Amino acid sequence: MRLLALCLVALLLGCEPVDSDPPAPLVSDTTHATAGPVQTGAQVLSEDGFALLDGKRIGLIVNHTARVDTAHVIDLFDAAPNVEVTALFGPEHGLRGTADAGEKVDDGRDDRTGAPVYSLYGNTRKPTPEMLRDVDVLVFDIQDVGARFYTYISTMGLAMQAAAENDIPFVVLDRPNPLGGAYVSGFVLEPEQTSFVGQYPIPIAHGLTVGELARMIQGEAMLPGLENLQLDVMPMANWERAMLWPATGLPWISTSPNIPDFETALIYAGTCLFEAVAASEGRGTRTPFTLLGAAWAKGQALADTLNARALPGVQFEAASFTPRSIEGMSASPRFEGEALQGIRLTVTNADAYRSVETGIHVLHAFYQQADGDFVSNPEWLAKLSGTPRLGTLLRQGASPEDMIAGWQDEVTTFEVRREGYLLY
Repeated sequence: MRLLALCLVALLLGCEPVDSDPPAPLVSDTTHATAGPVQTGAQVLSEDGFALLDGKRIGLIVNHTARVDTAHVIDLFDAAPNVEVTALFGPEHGLRGTADAGEKVDDGRDDRTGAPVYSLYGNTRKPTPEMLRDVDVLVFDIQDVGARFYTYISTMGLAMQAAAENDIPFVVLDRPNPLGGAYVSGFVLEPEQTSFVGQYPIPIAHGLTVGELARMIQGEAMLPGLENLQLDVMPMANWERAMLWPATGLPWISTSPNIPDFETALIYAGTCLFEAVAASEGRGTRTPFTLLGAAWAKGQALADTLNARALPGVQFEAASFTPRSIEGMSASPRFEGEALQGIRLTVTNADAYRSVETGIHVLHAFYQQADGDFVSNPEWLAKLSGTPRLGTLLRQGASPEDMIAGWQDEVTTFEVRREGYLLY
């Protein structure tokens, strides 16, 4: 872990395309009294001697986030005498997490274990029977960020289907939801908007761990063919629903090239919507999703407007930046080389901050200032938000409060439905 952190620091010392310095790392003000430090499902399984998987040939769906302290889960499985790693599967961004967003990832072979490495973000997004030929149990261990459009959970669901179709048990090694288990917000995905960035009828911020989500996907028949799947979740120890990431005591590993830290993950659930509009979501800078801008934007006016709304846990300041190609983060960002004006979001109180609601307020402020067609990709906005209603409400001049009110009833219904699948 220390080596990874040093490598990240070295990367950050490269050319900075942002005019102002990024804020200090965010910490949560909330403290939690627990029986001990949070242990991920992978750590619990390892300390139990892999008893749940004794004697099995294992297919591991993992990436660079699958770590226990400084050890990668692949190496822990490889060192265990009672299990054998026979296949490895990598999601979007690849097994090592370095591929750009949307970049096709190829198959290969792992030098350490000798096992074949299959990409689930290349020619296929679902393990095939041939890939599973030598697998007795399929194991998922990837750190999620708690937002519906993050594709790791789509990979999990398709892998669950593949396991069911091939009569293979599926095990999820649980990890924390960085946004906690209490915050649930955003439109629930409508069936017509189903895609790889939204496979399940859940809100944008779903408040579930990956293990809980897997249980709900099966129990609520969110994907077909899972009725007879043998699903097991290795739960965490000492995690509580009110915990945001800093309270877990676990080190943050960049979950994908443009989610370098917890604050970005916290903000991302709201500002990812900017991928569908005529403004930059900050890719091509060292602080994506916390920087938003456009050539036509008036940054100080935006900051003043948003600060006047006194949104909880966040401050806004005017910012100028020029997106650049950054190796390992964003090879070809939108608006590359253009001087943009806009805002920087700084979270001042992580426990009070409301990501999706803040994203709606910011989207509305930019829309009010935009000259021309702000929603440049309405189909993509509908897929990200889960509904075409958001784009319609913007065009109709609805207030942010009216937009937010539009999802309250469906979120309440979802929270009732999810209750039976919670593990913590």
